[in-house]
Parts: sequence; structure tokens; C-alpha cells
Amino acid sequence: EVQLVESGGGLVQAGGSLRLSCAVSGFTFRNVAIGWFRQVPGKLREGISYKSIRSGSVFYADSVEGRFTISSDSDKRTVFLQMDRLEPEDTAVYYCAADRLGWGGVRPGKYEYWGQGTQVTVSS
Repeated sequence: EVQLVESGGGLVQAGGSLRLSCAVSGFTFRNVAIGWFRQVPGKLREGISYKSIRSGSVFYADSVEGRFTISSDSDKRTVFLQMDRLEPEDTAVYYCAADRLGWGGVRPGKYEYWGQGTQVTVSS
């Protein structure tokens, strides 16, 4: 059974940090790409970062570049999103998703599997 389980969300003050984790099971970790998305009510799901475990390439959206860092631990089959210098505008539900083909991207349609989401709230 394919599963993606996010953890690490919470409430933090502006300027603070959080680290999200996405634990992956049910398919070959080294071949996939894992993307991080976020969504606020009434808005489209936004792709903010992804990493191709297969190729090692990473991507950041302009909105998070320089503040967020994506990384992975193959032994733990986990992808992390380190979020620093958080802003109130970062408040959203954050999701990780898996692309079994290993390419990644910012369009939600490229990903077959999704986690349940974790809430991140940044207070001003």
C-alpha cells in the first residue's frame, strides 16, 4: 500500500522555523520525485518545491526560494522541507505528493499519491 505521511506542522511566530517531514512507503523510493504543495481556502494548490530522488534535482518556487530547503534521507525514506524565516503568508495546509516517474513538477496533476496534509500557521 502506498502511503505518504506528513508531520511537523504547527503554530509559529513570524520569523520562526518549522521542519516538515514526508514519510514514504509502498514503492521504490530512489525512483520517485516528491513535491511539496500548500493550499489556503479558496485558492488553488500551489507547488512550492520538489526533489527528484532519481536525479537529485530540486526546485523552489519564487515565493519560498532562499527560505525553504528540501532534502531527503533515503535510509528513512523521508523527504524534509525546512522552512525558515516564515511569514504569515506561508500559513496554509501543506501536502507532500509522489511522482513515481521521478520527474516532479509544480502541477498537482503530475503526482499520483498524496499525503493527508499538515497545517502550518504563522502568526504576525
